[in-house]
Amino acid sequence: MDDVRVVLYGRAGCHLCDDARVVVARECAQAGVAWREVDVDTDPALAQRYGELVPVVEVDGVQRGYWRIEAGRLRAALG
Repeated sequence: MDDVRVVLYGRAGCHLCDDARVVVARECAQAGVAWREVDVDTDPALAQRYGELVPVVEVDGVQRGYWRIEAGRLRAALG
């Protein structure tokens, strides 16, 4: 069973993705929630789907933010 609730979609060399990674890692650690990161450039379908929206955060399969990931919004989605 996959216990990952949060997925961060991003790409290498993206400063917003770097910022989002810090927020996601911190908020998920505080909430005791598993998360993973997916590089959209490793899959043509994901690259087409997310394009320039990255970073994108999904919680329980629902998109909760893109570009600038807000800690409070992520925290609320995890609660």
